[in-house]
Amino acid sequence: MLNSRPTHNGALAGLYIGGHWQSGGDSLRVINPATEELLASVAGGDARAVEQAVRAASDAFPAWGRSAGVERGACLRRIAAGVEGRRERLIQLQSRNSGKPLSEATIDIDDVIATFSYYAELAEALDAQQDAAVELPSREFAARLRREPCGVVGLIVPWNFPMVTTAWKLAPALAAGCTVVLKPSEVTPLPELELADIIAESGLPAGVFNLVCGSGLAVGGPLAADPGVAKLSFTGSNAVGVQVMQRAAETVKGVSLELGGKSSLLVFADADLDLAVELACGGGFFNAGQMCSATSRVLVADELAEEFLVRLQARAEAIRVGDPLVPGVEMGALVNLAQYQRVYQHIAEGLEAGARLLTGGERPAGLPCGYFLRPTVFTDVPLDSALWREEIFGPVLCVRRFSSEAQAIELANDSEFGLVASVVSGDARLAERVANALQAGLVWINAPQVIFPQAAWGGYKQSSIGRELGPWGLQAFQEIKHVIRAL
Repeated sequence: MLNSRPTHNGALAGLYIGGHWQSGGDSLRVINPATEELLASVAGGDARAVEQAVRAASDAFPAWGRSAGVERGACLRRIAAGVEGRRERLIQLQSRNSGKPLSEATIDIDDVIATFSYYAELAEALDAQQDAAVELPSREFAARLRREPCGVVGLIVPWNFPMVTTAWKLAPALAAGCTVVLKPSEVTPLPELELADIIAESGLPAGVFNLVCGSGLAVGGPLAADPGVAKLSFTGSNAVGVQVMQRAAETVKGVSLELGGKSSLLVFADADLDLAVELACGGGFFNAGQMCSATSRVLVADELAEEFLVRLQARAEAIRVGDPLVPGVEMGALVNLAQYQRVYQHIAEGLEAGARLLTGGERPAGLPCGYFLRPTVFTDVPLDSALWREEIFGPVLCVRRFSSEAQAIELANDSEFGLVASVVSGDARLAERVANALQAGLVWINAPQVIFPQAAWGGYKQSSIGRELGPWGLQAFQEIKHVIRAL
Protein backbone atom coordinates (compact mmCIF):
# COMPACT_ATOMS: atom_id res chain seq x y z
CA MET A 1 0.00 0.00 0.00
CA LEU A 2 1.31 3.46 -0.88
CA ASN A 3 -0.21 5.27 2.08
CA SER A 4 -1.17 4.45 5.64
CA ARG A 5 -4.39 6.50 5.53
CA PRO A 6 -7.69 4.73 6.24
CA THR A 7 -9.53 3.24 3.29
CA HIS A 8 -13.17 2.97 2.29
CA ASN A 9 -14.20 0.33 -0.25
CA GLY A 10 -10.55 0.01 -1.25
CA ALA A 11 -10.00 3.74 -1.78
CA LEU A 12 -7.64 5.89 0.29
CA ALA A 13 -9.29 8.58 2.39
CA GLY A 14 -8.89 11.83 0.48
CA LEU A 15 -10.22 14.27 3.08
CA TYR A 16 -8.36 15.55 6.13
CA ILE A 17 -10.73 17.90 7.95
CA GLY A 18 -10.56 19.20 11.50
CA GLY A 19 -7.72 16.85 12.39
CA HIS A 20 -9.44 13.68 11.15
CA TRP A 21 -9.25 11.56 8.00
CA GLN A 22 -12.51 11.05 6.12
CA SER A 23 -13.60 9.32 2.94
CA GLY A 24 -15.52 11.18 0.29
CA GLY A 25 -17.95 10.00 -2.30
CA ASP A 26 -16.01 10.39 -5.54
CA SER A 27 -13.22 7.91 -6.29
CA LEU A 28 -10.19 9.34 -8.10
CA ARG A 29 -8.06 6.89 -10.09
CA VAL A 30 -4.35 7.66 -9.68
CA ILE A 31 -2.25 6.27 -12.54
CA ASN A 32 1.48 5.61 -12.78
CA PRO A 33 2.35 7.50 -16.00
CA ALA A 34 5.40 5.33 -16.68
CA THR A 35 3.45 2.06 -16.66
CA GLU A 36 -0.19 3.19 -17.15
CA GLU A 37 -1.07 1.00 -14.15
CA LEU A 38 -3.38 1.96 -11.30
CA LEU A 39 -1.40 3.24 -8.32
CA ALA A 40 -4.31 3.90 -5.99
CA SER A 41 -7.88 5.07 -5.73
CA VAL A 42 -8.59 8.12 -3.59
CA ALA A 43 -12.00 8.91 -2.11
CA GLY A 44 -12.35 12.60 -2.93
CA GLY A 45 -14.71 15.32 -1.82
CA ASP A 46 -17.34 17.72 -3.10
CA ALA A 47 -18.90 21.06 -2.22
CA ARG A 48 -20.15 19.72 1.09
CA ALA A 49 -16.66 18.58 2.06
CA VAL A 50 -15.31 22.02 1.13
CA GLU A 51 -17.92 23.64 3.35
CA GLN A 52 -16.90 21.38 6.27
CA ALA A 53 -13.21 22.11 5.73
CA VAL A 54 -13.78 25.89 5.59
CA ARG A 55 -15.84 25.69 8.77
CA ALA A 56 -13.07 23.74 10.53
CA ALA A 57 -10.49 26.27 9.38
CA SER A 58 -12.71 29.15 10.51
CA ASP A 59 -13.12 27.61 13.96
CA ALA A 60 -9.35 27.15 14.30
CA PHE A 61 -8.39 30.60 13.03
CA PRO A 62 -8.92 32.79 16.13
CA ALA A 63 -6.48 30.82 18.28
CA TRP A 64 -3.95 30.13 15.52
CA GLY A 65 -4.06 33.70 14.23
CA ARG A 66 -3.27 35.03 17.72
CA SER A 67 -0.55 32.48 18.42
CA ALA A 68 3.05 33.60 18.78
CA GLY A 69 5.23 33.52 15.70
CA VAL A 70 7.76 31.43 17.56
CA GLU A 71 5.06 28.82 18.18
CA ARG A 72 4.11 28.71 14.52
CA GLY A 73 7.78 28.51 13.56
CA ALA A 74 8.24 25.48 15.81
CA CYS A 75 5.35 23.73 14.03
CA LEU A 76 6.92 24.46 10.65
CA ARG A 77 10.24 23.04 11.82
CA ARG A 78 8.51 19.84 12.90
CA ILE A 79 6.90 19.55 9.47
CA ALA A 80 10.31 20.03 7.80
CA ALA A 81 11.76 17.35 10.07
CA GLY A 82 8.86 15.03 9.22
CA VAL A 83 9.49 15.44 5.50
CA GLU A 84 13.19 14.78 6.11
CA GLY A 85 12.30 11.62 8.02
CA ARG A 86 10.26 10.27 5.09
CA ARG A 87 12.58 11.65 2.42
CA GLU A 88 13.29 8.39 0.58
CA ARG A 89 9.67 7.29 0.66
CA LEU A 90 8.54 10.66 -0.67
CA ILE A 91 11.12 10.59 -3.47
CA GLN A 92 9.79 7.22 -4.61
CA LEU A 93 6.20 8.41 -4.32
CA GLN A 94 6.92 11.54 -6.38
CA SER A 95 8.48 9.47 -9.15
CA ARG A 96 5.71 6.91 -9.25
CA ASN A 97 2.84 9.42 -9.17
CA SER A 98 4.22 12.10 -11.50
CA GLY A 99 6.65 10.17 -13.74
CA LYS A 100 9.72 12.27 -12.95
CA PRO A 101 13.17 10.67 -12.51
CA LEU A 102 14.47 9.98 -9.02
CA SER A 103 17.08 12.70 -9.41
CA GLU A 104 14.39 15.32 -10.06
CA ALA A 105 12.15 13.99 -7.29
CA THR A 106 15.09 14.34 -4.90
CA ILE A 107 15.44 18.03 -5.81
CA ASP A 108 11.71 18.48 -5.15
CA ILE A 109 11.78 16.96 -1.67
CA ASP A 110 14.87 18.92 -0.66
CA ASP A 111 13.11 22.08 -1.85
CA VAL A 112 10.10 21.26 0.35
CA ILE A 113 12.34 20.84 3.40
CA ALA A 114 14.17 24.09 2.67
CA THR A 115 10.91 26.01 2.21
CA PHE A 116 9.37 24.94 5.51
CA SER A 117 12.66 25.65 7.30
CA TYR A 118 12.94 29.13 5.74
CA TYR A 119 9.40 30.16 6.70
CA ALA A 120 9.97 28.80 10.19
CA GLU A 121 12.73 31.41 10.51
CA LEU A 122 10.46 34.18 9.21
CA ALA A 123 7.67 33.14 11.57
CA GLU A 124 10.00 33.19 14.56
CA ALA A 125 11.05 36.74 13.68
CA LEU A 126 7.49 38.10 13.47
CA ASP A 127 6.97 38.70 17.20
CA ALA A 128 9.80 41.23 17.42
CA GLN A 129 8.54 43.05 14.32
CA GLN A 130 4.93 43.39 15.43
CA ASP A 131 3.67 46.85 16.46
CA ALA A 132 6.69 48.60 14.98
CA ALA A 133 6.60 52.38 15.41
CA VAL A 134 5.76 54.40 12.30
CA GLU A 135 7.22 57.88 11.92
CA LEU A 136 4.60 60.54 11.23
CA PRO A 137 5.02 64.19 10.20
CA SER A 138 3.00 65.35 13.23
CA ARG A 139 4.10 65.04 16.86
CA GLU A 140 0.48 65.12 17.97
CA PHE A 141 -0.01 61.50 16.91
CA ALA A 142 1.76 58.16 17.32
CA ALA A 143 1.38 55.21 14.96
CA ARG A 144 2.25 51.55 14.98
CA LEU A 145 2.19 48.91 12.25
CA ARG A 146 0.68 45.46 12.59
CA ARG A 147 0.86 42.59 10.10
CA GLU A 148 -2.05 40.25 10.70
CA PRO A 149 -3.08 36.99 8.99
CA CYS A 150 -5.68 37.14 6.22
CA GLY A 151 -7.86 34.46 7.76
CA VAL A 152 -8.92 31.22 6.08
CA VAL A 153 -7.04 30.71 2.81
CA GLY A 154 -7.72 28.31 -0.03
CA LEU A 155 -4.70 26.80 -1.77
CA ILE A 156 -5.14 25.16 -5.18
CA VAL A 157 -2.01 23.48 -6.51
CA PRO A 158 -1.05 21.79 -9.82
CA TRP A 159 0.29 18.37 -10.76
CA ASN A 160 3.70 19.22 -12.20
CA PHE A 161 5.51 19.78 -8.88
CA PRO A 162 3.59 17.90 -6.17
CA MET A 163 4.48 19.06 -2.64
CA VAL A 164 6.76 21.82 -3.97
CA THR A 165 4.04 24.27 -4.99
CA THR A 166 2.13 23.20 -1.87
CA ALA A 167 5.10 24.05 0.35
CA TRP A 168 5.54 27.40 -1.40
CA LYS A 169 1.98 28.33 -0.38
CA LEU A 170 1.36 26.36 2.79
CA ALA A 171 4.54 27.27 4.68
CA PRO A 172 4.09 31.07 4.41
CA ALA A 173 0.34 30.81 5.04
CA LEU A 174 0.92 28.94 8.29
CA ALA A 175 3.82 31.23 9.22
CA ALA A 176 1.53 34.26 8.80
CA GLY A 177 -1.09 32.73 11.10
CA CYS A 178 -3.64 31.73 8.46
CA THR A 179 -5.62 28.52 8.53
CA VAL A 180 -5.75 26.51 5.33
CA VAL A 181 -7.89 24.41 3.02
CA LEU A 182 -5.67 22.71 0.43
CA LYS A 183 -6.90 21.21 -2.83
CA PRO A 184 -4.17 19.08 -4.44
CA SER A 185 -4.31 18.06 -8.08
CA GLU A 186 -6.56 15.07 -8.68
CA VAL A 187 -3.79 13.72 -10.96
CA THR A 188 -1.02 13.66 -8.32
CA PRO A 189 -2.66 13.62 -4.87
CA LEU A 190 -0.47 10.94 -3.27
CA PRO A 191 2.51 13.12 -2.23
CA GLU A 192 0.11 15.69 -0.71
CA LEU A 193 -1.69 12.94 1.20
CA GLU A 194 1.66 11.86 2.60
CA LEU A 195 2.40 15.47 3.56
CA ALA A 196 -0.97 15.69 5.30
CA ASP A 197 -0.03 12.60 7.29
CA ILE A 198 3.23 14.29 8.32
CA ILE A 199 1.33 17.43 9.33
CA ALA A 200 -1.10 15.30 11.36
CA GLU A 201 1.88 14.03 13.36
CA SER A 202 3.50 17.46 13.75
CA GLY A 203 1.30 18.75 16.55
CA LEU A 204 -0.42 21.38 14.42
CA PRO A 205 -3.76 22.20 16.11
CA ALA A 206 -6.81 20.52 14.58
CA GLY A 207 -8.46 22.57 11.85
CA VAL A 208 -5.43 24.72 11.07
CA PHE A 209 -4.65 22.54 8.05
CA ASN A 210 -7.35 20.82 6.01
CA LEU A 211 -7.14 18.91 2.74
CA VAL A 212 -9.86 18.05 0.24
CA CYS A 213 -8.97 15.92 -2.79
CA GLY A 214 -11.14 16.14 -5.85
CA SER A 215 -11.59 17.62 -9.29
CA GLY A 216 -11.57 21.29 -10.08
CA LEU A 217 -15.30 21.21 -10.75
CA ALA A 218 -16.20 19.33 -7.56
CA VAL A 219 -13.75 21.00 -5.15
CA GLY A 220 -11.84 23.87 -6.76
CA GLY A 221 -14.92 25.82 -7.82
CA PRO A 222 -16.71 25.62 -4.47
CA LEU A 223 -13.49 26.53 -2.64
CA ALA A 224 -12.98 29.61 -4.82
CA ALA A 225 -16.56 30.74 -4.27
CA ASP A 226 -16.88 29.99 -0.53
CA PRO A 227 -17.57 33.24 1.37
CA GLY A 228 -15.66 31.91 4.38
CA VAL A 229 -12.39 31.95 2.43
CA ALA A 230 -10.55 35.28 2.73
CA LYS A 231 -7.76 34.63 0.24
CA LEU A 232 -7.09 32.25 -2.67
CA SER A 233 -3.69 31.20 -3.95
CA PHE A 234 -3.77 29.28 -7.23
CA THR A 235 -1.08 27.79 -9.46
CA GLY A 236 -2.08 26.34 -12.81
CA SER A 237 -3.16 27.23 -16.32
CA ASN A 238 -4.28 30.67 -17.39
CA ALA A 239 -7.68 29.36 -18.46
CA VAL A 240 -8.42 27.94 -15.02
CA GLY A 241 -6.82 30.94 -13.32
CA VAL A 242 -9.36 33.19 -15.02
CA GLN A 243 -12.18 30.98 -13.72
CA VAL A 244 -10.75 31.06 -10.18
CA MET A 245 -10.52 34.85 -10.33
CA GLN A 246 -14.10 35.12 -11.57
CA ARG A 247 -15.41 32.95 -8.74
CA ALA A 248 -13.33 34.85 -6.18
CA ALA A 249 -14.76 38.14 -7.45
CA GLU A 250 -18.23 37.06 -6.37
CA THR A 251 -17.20 37.52 -2.73
CA VAL A 252 -14.38 40.04 -3.34
CA LYS A 253 -11.64 37.88 -1.84
CA GLY A 254 -7.92 38.33 -2.33
CA VAL A 255 -6.28 36.33 -5.12
CA SER A 256 -2.71 35.31 -5.93
CA LEU A 257 -2.17 33.60 -9.27
CA GLU A 258 0.86 31.75 -10.64
CA LEU A 259 0.03 30.92 -14.24
CA GLY A 260 1.73 30.20 -17.54
CA GLY A 261 4.96 31.06 -19.24
CA LYS A 262 6.61 30.98 -22.64
CA SER A 263 10.12 31.90 -21.65
CA SER A 264 13.31 32.46 -23.63
CA LEU A 265 16.92 31.43 -23.32
CA LEU A 266 19.20 33.92 -25.10
CA VAL A 267 22.57 32.61 -26.32
CA PHE A 268 24.95 35.37 -27.37
CA ALA A 269 27.93 35.10 -29.71
CA ASP A 270 30.50 34.97 -26.88
CA ALA A 271 28.68 32.21 -24.98
CA ASP A 272 30.27 28.97 -23.84
CA LEU A 273 28.62 26.55 -26.28
CA ASP A 274 28.75 23.52 -24.03
CA LEU A 275 27.14 25.51 -21.21
CA ALA A 276 24.53 26.92 -23.57
CA VAL A 277 23.52 23.45 -24.78
CA GLU A 278 23.23 22.12 -21.23
CA LEU A 279 21.14 25.09 -20.13
CA ALA A 280 18.90 24.72 -23.18
CA CYS A 281 18.28 21.05 -22.42
CA GLY A 282 17.76 21.73 -18.72
CA GLY A 283 15.37 24.57 -19.44
CA GLY A 284 13.37 22.59 -21.97
CA PHE A 285 13.49 18.96 -20.86
CA PHE A 286 13.62 19.02 -17.04
CA ASN A 287 10.42 17.43 -15.72
CA ALA A 288 9.73 16.48 -19.36
CA GLY A 289 9.20 20.17 -20.07
CA GLN A 290 6.17 20.25 -17.77
CA MET A 291 7.00 23.48 -15.97
CA CYS A 292 5.77 27.03 -16.30
CA SER A 293 9.39 28.22 -16.26
CA ALA A 294 10.44 26.14 -19.28
CA THR A 295 12.71 28.21 -21.52
CA SER A 296 11.17 26.59 -24.56
CA ARG A 297 12.08 29.47 -26.89
CA VAL A 298 15.83 29.37 -27.58
CA LEU A 299 17.29 32.45 -29.26
CA VAL A 300 20.81 32.00 -30.66
CA ALA A 301 23.19 34.51 -32.19
CA ASP A 302 23.76 33.98 -35.93
CA GLU A 303 27.48 33.38 -35.38
CA LEU A 304 26.84 30.34 -33.14
CA ALA A 305 23.63 28.98 -34.57
CA GLU A 306 24.92 26.21 -36.84
CA GLU A 307 27.31 24.71 -34.29
CA PHE A 308 24.81 25.18 -31.49
CA LEU A 309 22.15 23.22 -33.37
CA VAL A 310 24.57 20.37 -34.11
CA ARG A 311 25.50 20.07 -30.45
CA LEU A 312 21.92 20.55 -29.24
CA GLN A 313 20.65 17.76 -31.48
CA ALA A 314 23.38 15.39 -30.30
CA ARG A 315 22.72 16.20 -26.64
CA ALA A 316 18.94 15.88 -26.99
CA GLU A 317 19.26 12.52 -28.71
CA ALA A 318 21.61 11.30 -25.97
CA ILE A 319 19.14 12.04 -23.16
CA ARG A 320 18.11 8.77 -21.57
CA VAL A 321 14.30 8.54 -21.47
CA GLY A 322 12.64 5.75 -19.53
CA ASP A 323 11.36 4.35 -16.25
CA PRO A 324 11.86 7.15 -13.71
CA LEU A 325 12.74 4.65 -10.99
CA VAL A 326 15.80 3.41 -12.91
CA PRO A 327 19.00 5.20 -11.83
CA GLY A 328 20.56 7.22 -14.62
CA VAL A 329 17.30 8.01 -16.42
CA GLU A 330 17.33 11.72 -17.29
CA MET A 331 13.75 12.21 -18.47
CA GLY A 332 10.65 10.35 -17.40
CA ALA A 333 7.07 10.25 -18.62
CA LEU A 334 4.51 12.96 -19.17
CA VAL A 335 2.01 13.03 -16.33
CA ASN A 336 -1.03 11.44 -17.98
CA LEU A 337 -2.66 10.47 -21.27
CA ALA A 338 -4.41 13.80 -21.73
CA GLN A 339 -1.14 15.73 -21.46
CA TYR A 340 0.62 13.23 -23.71
CA GLN A 341 -2.00 13.67 -26.42
CA ARG A 342 -1.99 17.44 -26.00
CA VAL A 343 1.77 17.69 -26.60
CA TYR A 344 1.55 15.39 -29.64
CA GLN A 345 -1.19 17.64 -31.04
CA HIS A 346 1.04 20.70 -30.63
CA ILE A 347 3.85 18.91 -32.48
CA ALA A 348 1.53 17.99 -35.34
CA GLU A 349 0.20 21.55 -35.59
CA GLY A 350 3.75 22.92 -35.53
CA LEU A 351 4.69 20.77 -38.52
CA GLU A 352 1.57 21.90 -40.37
CA ALA A 353 2.53 25.53 -39.66
CA GLY A 354 5.88 25.05 -41.37
CA ALA A 355 8.27 24.47 -38.49
CA ARG A 356 11.24 22.17 -39.20
CA LEU A 357 11.61 19.18 -36.89
CA LEU A 358 15.28 18.78 -36.00
CA THR A 359 14.89 15.78 -33.70
CA GLY A 360 12.35 13.94 -31.54
CA GLY A 361 8.61 14.26 -31.86
CA GLU A 362 7.87 10.58 -31.32
CA ARG A 363 7.82 7.80 -28.74
CA PRO A 364 11.27 6.43 -27.81
CA ALA A 365 12.07 2.95 -29.09
CA GLY A 366 11.76 0.16 -26.55
CA LEU A 367 9.05 1.83 -24.48
CA PRO A 368 5.75 0.31 -25.66
CA CYS A 369 3.72 1.66 -22.72
CA GLY A 370 3.83 4.77 -20.58
CA TYR A 371 3.45 8.38 -21.67
CA PHE A 372 6.97 8.83 -23.02
CA LEU A 373 8.13 11.26 -25.69
CA ARG A 374 11.59 11.88 -27.10
CA PRO A 375 13.12 15.33 -26.44
CA THR A 376 11.94 17.41 -29.38
CA VAL A 377 13.62 20.36 -31.12
CA PHE A 378 12.11 22.57 -33.84
CA THR A 379 13.76 25.27 -35.93
CA ASP A 380 12.33 27.84 -38.36
CA VAL A 381 9.22 28.17 -36.23
CA PRO A 382 6.85 30.89 -37.50
CA LEU A 383 6.52 33.72 -34.99
CA ASP A 384 2.73 33.58 -35.16
CA SER A 385 2.44 29.80 -34.66
CA ALA A 386 1.02 28.24 -31.51
CA LEU A 387 4.26 26.30 -31.14
CA TRP A 388 6.13 29.57 -30.64
CA ARG A 389 3.55 31.54 -28.70
CA GLU A 390 1.63 29.05 -26.52
CA GLU A 391 2.74 27.07 -23.50
CA ILE A 392 3.28 23.48 -24.67
CA PHE A 393 4.06 21.94 -21.25
CA GLY A 394 6.08 19.15 -22.80
CA PRO A 395 9.68 18.42 -23.91
CA VAL A 396 9.59 20.70 -26.95
CA LEU A 397 12.18 23.38 -27.77
CA CYS A 398 11.85 25.98 -30.54
CA VAL A 399 15.09 27.58 -31.82
CA ARG A 400 15.40 30.87 -33.68
CA ARG A 401 18.36 33.00 -34.68
CA PHE A 402 18.97 36.68 -33.93
CA SER A 403 21.41 39.17 -35.41
CA SER A 404 21.62 41.82 -32.69
CA GLU A 405 21.15 42.37 -28.98
CA ALA A 406 18.12 44.57 -29.64
CA GLN A 407 16.47 41.90 -31.80
CA ALA A 408 17.09 39.21 -29.17
CA ILE A 409 15.43 41.32 -26.47
CA GLU A 410 12.52 42.18 -28.77
CA LEU A 411 11.90 38.51 -29.62
CA ALA A 412 12.12 37.47 -25.97
CA ASN A 413 9.71 40.18 -24.80
CA ASP A 414 7.24 39.53 -27.60
CA SER A 415 4.97 37.36 -25.47
CA GLU A 416 1.86 37.70 -23.35
CA PHE A 417 3.84 35.96 -20.60
CA GLY A 418 6.80 37.17 -18.55
CA LEU A 419 7.77 34.57 -15.97
CA VAL A 420 11.51 33.84 -16.38
CA ALA A 421 14.40 34.10 -18.83
CA SER A 422 17.98 32.87 -19.15
CA VAL A 423 20.98 34.68 -20.61
CA VAL A 424 24.17 32.92 -21.73
CA SER A 425 27.12 35.21 -22.44
CA GLY A 426 30.79 35.61 -21.65
CA ASP A 427 30.36 39.39 -21.42
CA ALA A 428 29.19 40.25 -17.91
CA ARG A 429 28.10 43.78 -18.83
CA LEU A 430 26.08 42.59 -21.80
CA ALA A 431 24.43 39.86 -19.74
CA GLU A 432 23.44 42.27 -16.98
CA ARG A 433 22.18 44.82 -19.51
CA VAL A 434 20.03 42.21 -21.25
CA ALA A 435 18.71 40.86 -17.94
CA ASN A 436 17.57 44.36 -17.02
CA ALA A 437 15.78 44.76 -20.35
CA LEU A 438 13.87 41.46 -20.22
CA GLN A 439 10.27 41.55 -19.04
CA ALA A 440 10.50 38.63 -16.62
CA GLY A 441 10.22 38.12 -12.89
CA LEU A 442 13.40 36.04 -12.65
CA VAL A 443 16.43 36.01 -14.95
CA TRP A 444 19.32 33.55 -14.73
CA ILE A 445 22.74 34.43 -16.15
CA ASN A 446 24.97 31.49 -17.13
CA ALA A 447 23.12 29.40 -14.56
CA PRO A 448 20.63 26.55 -14.47
CA GLN A 449 17.15 27.19 -13.13
CA VAL A 450 18.15 27.28 -9.48
CA ILE A 451 15.39 28.43 -7.13
CA PHE A 452 15.88 29.49 -3.53
CA PRO A 453 13.17 30.07 -0.91
CA GLN A 454 14.72 33.47 -0.20
CA ALA A 455 14.15 34.80 -3.77
CA ALA A 456 10.80 35.82 -5.21
CA TRP A 457 8.90 33.65 -7.69
CA GLY A 458 6.45 35.20 -10.12
CA GLY A 459 6.35 37.14 -13.34
CA TYR A 460 5.12 39.98 -15.50
CA LYS A 461 2.04 40.27 -17.68
CA GLN A 462 -0.22 37.20 -17.76
CA SER A 463 2.20 34.99 -15.84
CA SER A 464 1.32 36.11 -12.33
CA ILE A 465 -0.60 38.22 -9.90
CA GLY A 466 1.57 38.61 -6.82
CA ARG A 467 4.75 36.82 -5.81
CA GLU A 468 5.62 33.65 -3.93
CA LEU A 469 8.71 32.76 -1.88
CA GLY A 470 10.93 35.16 0.02
CA PRO A 471 9.36 37.70 2.38
CA TRP A 472 6.90 38.51 -0.44
CA GLY A 473 5.43 35.02 -0.10
CA LEU A 474 4.73 35.70 3.58
CA GLN A 475 3.27 39.14 2.87
CA ALA A 476 0.82 37.55 0.44
CA PHE A 477 -0.98 36.04 3.45
CA GLN A 478 -0.85 39.12 5.68
CA GLU A 479 -3.09 42.14 6.06
CA ILE A 480 -1.61 45.54 6.91
CA LYS A 481 -3.08 47.44 9.87
CA HIS A 482 -1.97 50.85 11.10
CA VAL A 483 -3.07 52.07 14.53
CA ILE A 484 -2.88 55.83 14.98
CA ARG A 485 -3.34 57.36 18.42
CA ALA A 486 -3.69 60.98 19.50
CA LEU A 487 -1.04 61.94 22.05
